Amino acid sequence: MKPNINAFFDPATWTVSYIVFDEPGGICAIIDPVLDYDPKSSRTSTRSADKLVAFIHEHRLSVEWILETHAHADHLSSADYLKNRLGGKTGIGSNIPVVQETFKKILNLNDEFIPDGHYFDHLFKENEQFQVGKLTARAISVSGHTPADTAYQFDDAIFVGDTLFMPDIGTARADFPGGDASQLFKSIQKLLAFPPETRLFMCHDYPPANRTAAWQSTVAQQRLHNIHVHDGINENEFLAMRSKRDAALEMPNLLLPSIQVNIRAGKLPPVETNGIAYFKIPVNLI
Repeated sequence: MKPNINAFFDPATWTVSYIVFDEPGGICAIIDPVLDYDPKSSRTSTRSADKLVAFIHEHRLSVEWILETHAHADHLSSADYLKNRLGGKTGIGSNIPVVQETFKKILNLNDEFIPDGHYFDHLFKENEQFQVGKLTARAISVSGHTPADTAYQFDDAIFVGDTLFMPDIGTARADFPGGDASQLFKSIQKLLAFPPETRLFMCHDYPPANRTAAWQSTVAQQRLHNIHVHDGINENEFLAMRSKRDAALEMPNLLLPSIQVNIRAGKLPPVETNGIAYFKIPVNLI
């Protein structure tokens, strides 16, 4: 059964969130939802998430899953807000404890933060199948950008997270703590081994000035035109390109607040004795 797919683009973070459902009045999954965040005031809002809520109500859908492709470094997740509003289970790849342990050390989080994945309702193993109503989905490990990156396949559609971008943009970076460019190359090759007509849905788009934002391509288009990994590019060439490119990239604007929310499945850090939650900002470290 082919999925119904609706995309929601957030221009503030260049993020694409998705609602995938079997039929109107049926069951859906939400993929990579955004919690709006103003870094100047450190205030959150649910404007983007409420667009998803409105769509789900309009189409009379019930939420089965809220899926994260990874612990994002460029936007905060609204998974916890949506779970409280709509129900459903949160899910992410089974290597998320590795990411949690890495950032627990970097941020010197105290004993209340246990890096065992328990903030999420489910940790998906490689090739694990699960249901979204009448749809059968499969989790595909695509580590490299982070150790826990996971793609989700629904019939001929794969939500690739931060692996591939649109062909004219290329591929995701691999220089975050725990990233591995060699593993990213292998993960991308796994995706590009699917049939040529397989639809690939991006987590982000950073469009050049000559086009509008886009987020859907195919395996065939990626193999022909991706500027970083088209057919004929070998692993050594990819590693050299990725190393040079990553060294020139700035850190994402929302890296530090994002990761502190996203390793907690969209929950803010616990409030302190004055009733206020705080983000930690390490100095001269990253």
